[in-house]
Amino acid sequence: MVSSAEILAAFRELSNSKQLDRAELLELLQDGIMAALAKKYGPNVQAEVDIDEGRGDIRIVLLRTVVESVEDSSREIALEDAQALDETFEVGDVMEEPLDFATFGRAAVQAAKQRIIQRVREGERTKIRDEFSSKVGELLSGEVQQIERGKLVVMLNKFREAEAIIPYREQNHREHFHQGEPIRAALKRVEETPKGPRLILSRAGVEFVQALFKLEVPEMQQGIVEIRASAREVGSRTKIAVFSRDDSIDPVGACVGLKGSRVQAVVNELGGERIDIVPWSSDPERFAKLALAPAKVARVFSDNAARTIQAVVDEDQLSLAIGRNGQNVRLASELTGWKIDLYSSREWLEKGGDATLFAPLPGEETEGPDFPLSEIAGISPVAVAVLEGAGFRTFNDIIDMDRDDFLRVPGMTPEEADRLVSLIDELTDEGNNADAGGDEPAA
Repeated sequence: MVSSAEILAAFRELSNSKQLDRAELLELLQDGIMAALAKKYGPNVQAEVDIDEGRGDIRIVLLRTVVESVEDSSREIALEDAQALDETFEVGDVMEEPLDFATFGRAAVQAAKQRIIQRVREGERTKIRDEFSSKVGELLSGEVQQIERGKLVVMLNKFREAEAIIPYREQNHREHFHQGEPIRAALKRVEETPKGPRLILSRAGVEFVQALFKLEVPEMQQGIVEIRASAREVGSRTKIAVFSRDDSIDPVGACVGLKGSRVQAVVNELGGERIDIVPWSSDPERFAKLALAPAKVARVFSDNAARTIQAVVDEDQLSLAIGRNGQNVRLASELTGWKIDLYSSREWLEKGGDATLFAPLPGEETEGPDFPLSEIAGISPVAVAVLEGAGFRTFNDIIDMDRDDFLRVPGMTPEEADRLVSLIDELTDEGNNADAGGDEPAA
């Protein structure tokens, strides 16, 4: 029969291989011994288990209450039997009976083993759940352990006990991996199965592209630059909309890097997939113009009720705006969350649209002078902060906005929106009157 010292040595090895601390080890061993006692004496058995790691000894004391009539032999003993061992026993006393670990039968030892294995597995599942539940969207690395029925089984570098797979639908089908090759993927979700939590990884989702940019762009790791929206057709093209919390940092430039080094690192990991990086805007019309890059958009008209954008482009920009098989406009629509209908300038004029089509984007050069919002008398500091937080920093950024446009800006109150509309009317009217008079200076 195995001695208690050998049992303790085996458990130390188990604690090292499963990364268990001393307290967990002792708790597991005590639980296993109680399971063995329950198998031998009954489910309600009571006992004291004392483990001395220094001496390599396990002390087990069976506790049974002295009673007149035994109803549960696992935790009771008859007065007559107790007094046969010691005449001083009386009803209600607790008899302590030392047990030798070597006297446990094979069935009891097997029950202890099963209980310990079960507890170890439960502990591993809890660790995996706790470790990865908060890491959805993050980049994980490992190696391809197995390829079965189209899915890739991955052994993670830092948590080898975790079951991680890349399903067929989450793979870039232009890529081909072999067993033993290193691989990186983003954690898409933690899936519960009868065998415990399973990590579902992805190389086909937008979260993989976002995780790669976060790895390459220090400003994203610091929380200064963030990806506000993204759209992807795996293996072909991705569009991301980025925003900076610091006016001095260009979010697009931060993602591109010096001589395109940062974005090129992401493109290489994606196997040459094209990436469009555009600034994010809270104004759907401006955002739609930016999202249709690299095409230059003349005008956009929005329908808030139907969440539809009508975009007008010049004849030579139409095919670029549509993209191969409609890919560019499709991704732009997914990026903005609005349906985008494209028209050439000729089609728009034939439809009866406005002849004044080619207007610059907010923030681009205009015929009149531009100046920061903070220099405009009458706009409160709170309104300036709200507008700048949404990407509107100069007068030309807001000159074409109406009351509904201002109310769509997060944090804008109806009173501030009315005040801003009045200020724009006043400033533009003053400028028009000055131009018409010829002698008065423009405001």
